[in-house]
Amino acid sequence: MRPTSVETVQLLRVLQHLPSGLSSVRYGSLPAAESERAEVAVTGVALDSRSVRPGDLYAALPGSRRHGAEFAGLAVARGASAVLTDAAGATLIGAAELDGVPVFTAADPRRLVGPLSRLVFRSQPDGVERPALYGVTGTNGKTTTTYFLNSLLRALGRTTGLIGTIEILAGEDPIPSLLTTPESPQVHSLLALMRERKLTAASMEVSSHALEFGRVDGVVFDVAGFTNLTQDHLDLHGDMERYFAVKAQLFDAAHARTRVITVDDAWGQRLAREAAHPVTTLLTTEARIDAASDGDAADWRVGGIEQDGLGHAFTITGPDGVTLSLRCGLPGTFNISNAALAAVMVLASGVSADEVQRAADSRDPFTIQVPGRMQVISNRPAGIVDFAHNPDALERTLSSVRRDGSRVIVVFGATGQRDETKRPIMGAVAARLADVVIVTDDDPHDEDDAFIRAGVLAGATAAVRAGSLATEVLEVFPRAAAIEHAVLLAGPDDTIVVAGRGHEVWQEVKGVNHSLDDRVELAAALTRRGFSVLPQPGIES
Repeated sequence: MRPTSVETVQLLRVLQHLPSGLSSVRYGSLPAAESERAEVAVTGVALDSRSVRPGDLYAALPGSRRHGAEFAGLAVARGASAVLTDAAGATLIGAAELDGVPVFTAADPRRLVGPLSRLVFRSQPDGVERPALYGVTGTNGKTTTTYFLNSLLRALGRTTGLIGTIEILAGEDPIPSLLTTPESPQVHSLLALMRERKLTAASMEVSSHALEFGRVDGVVFDVAGFTNLTQDHLDLHGDMERYFAVKAQLFDAAHARTRVITVDDAWGQRLAREAAHPVTTLLTTEARIDAASDGDAADWRVGGIEQDGLGHAFTITGPDGVTLSLRCGLPGTFNISNAALAAVMVLASGVSADEVQRAADSRDPFTIQVPGRMQVISNRPAGIVDFAHNPDALERTLSSVRRDGSRVIVVFGATGQRDETKRPIMGAVAARLADVVIVTDDDPHDEDDAFIRAGVLAGATAAVRAGSLATEVLEVFPRAAAIEHAVLLAGPDDTIVVAGRGHEVWQEVKGVNHSLDDRVELAAALTRRGFSVLPQPGIES
């Protein structure tokens, strides 16, 4: 989605302001030196040939299966006024005339796309009113924290936008989201649209994939926030050290003006030491700050935690003893961490503590439903759908739902073609923290589903043997049948957790998307058993 009004940008002039590394330019079959070096007018940037609009620069980048240069002809047919690619892409394009459209070649064109998109879309121009931009990264809690930010900012009277896993909002208009963070042309065009609509604040999830692949290149966040770092996405990053280094990019001087870092774990403490300044630190647990960190106390601390319905009341105390009394209506103490981070990020942007307290008192901004994040489907039995899809998230979720006299029944699996090492770890976590573990399928993708389940089951059964646990471990598939079986086993006082997919409504098997929504399946199974379910707002993801 783009702004309604666009301005023509002279591409060659824009490129002069970038450390572009352009190696060649040709017009049709002629190199630039042998043809008239005419200026190129562009009005947008596109990475997908199917989304090209007349006047766009088409960035033809290498992909995991195909090279974008293979589709340069289609992009030009749709009106592209220039093509940017690498040497391999230029070879694929070959001597094709492309109707005289110039082809720019760069050693690493992906790193040019973000800065070019910023300039072409004028997403964050200097000296112009634009939304204050909040970015959140970390392994777990990104989605919930951005929803909390959006809710608090609205309670403060801001008109807001949201860019994330579940949905994109430009004011009140929802835009379906396919990636946690869209590709950089979409990010910059969305920011330009929000500026055009005179929104005053926006919140964005920033995944490690987004940082690795340059999807937020050229974006400057007014406040960047960090939740935590635990094992995930090692299929992409290789090890935790590289994973940390990628996440840390968001907190350098090029990406953020100020930073709020949760220092509950060693990774957060290290990030607080190494990030560009200014940095505000937040401690949300009883963990002791590493002695090697800058001082023995965080700038803000969570305290006074008390159960309040399904959620908790708590306080955050900061510099000079300033204390705010807050409430989070979502289950799980980890959601206190998410709410506290959202509050401190808003405080770090310059909003006063008094303003935040008044908004919290009048609007209860942290008592909202976040789709697929500790989403309560029923009360008796407690039926919860959560996105927990890595060991730490699963442990946090299962630990948070344990109640006296209640069995915990968990249904989950592991995603195919992703980090295999976390599968047995997740199985072991479930076996230690649940009474009944039902291993099923998540999104197998192109991997054998039985092989994936076997990895999870191996970890669960090993944990049962090692700890002489009474946990019952079952393998039930397909996923809808596993959810049905969990409900058949549950009594009114038990807790059912369906973990791993959250808000997702499609299950991919061998390249085919099958309709599957854990929330719908759980509600239907509960209803068939005669249990009552809570009203659920319609969610389109």
